[in-house]
Amino acid sequence: MTAPPTARRVRVVVADDEPLVRSGLRLILDAEPDLEVVGEAGDGATAVEAVRRLRPDVVCMDVRMPGVDGLRATELVLRLADPPRVLVVTTFEHDAYVVDALVAGASGFLLKRASAEAMVQAVRTVATGESLVFPRAVRELVRGARAPRGAWAGPALTPREAEVLGLVAQGMTNAEIAAELVVGVETVRTHVAAVLAKLQARDRTQAVVLAHRAGLVEL
Repeated sequence: MTAPPTARRVRVVVADDEPLVRSGLRLILDAEPDLEVVGEAGDGATAVEAVRRLRPDVVCMDVRMPGVDGLRATELVLRLADPPRVLVVTTFEHDAYVVDALVAGASGFLLKRASAEAMVQAVRTVATGESLVFPRAVRELVRGARAPRGAWAGPALTPREAEVLGLVAQGMTNAEIAAELVVGVETVRTHVAAVLAKLQARDRTQAVVLAHRAGLVEL
């Protein structure tokens, strides 16, 4: 698992009510030169406090925790000033909470049974925000939860913005979209930023979920 060039380590908080899971994630992530687990939490309330105190870049958030669950904790974390990105890590791939967490602003989803390499890559991907951590099972969940077509009432996307959004929904990075459309990467970044602003989405994942539920893109 080769680390990409980076100016500093990605700071991670791990939130899970199972100590063994937290220990396992810490071992996996701390083994990478560009990742660092700076804190742990056994419930949602502790996770929010850890984020407020430690200012991580990414939170690996379990869904089902005692007291404040992962969904509510995600909502609270994302209300903080300069919030981290949230990677939902759960045992339940068909849990309806997953869609709610993504709509709330979680940047990705991964199953606990994923490989160590997949976990590391997911944290890196969520930290950069330039692609999706959006497995097939989650796409199926989102498809089932989509609002009726025509529900979108926000600012209209330009044809190019709609095209870029469709490629984002396929999981393409900015570089891949630039190659597909034969434009510069900075041009793609400009279009993605415009899409996020119009959809009032925090990142690409939330934009895709909201757009799909409004009938703007297919998954």
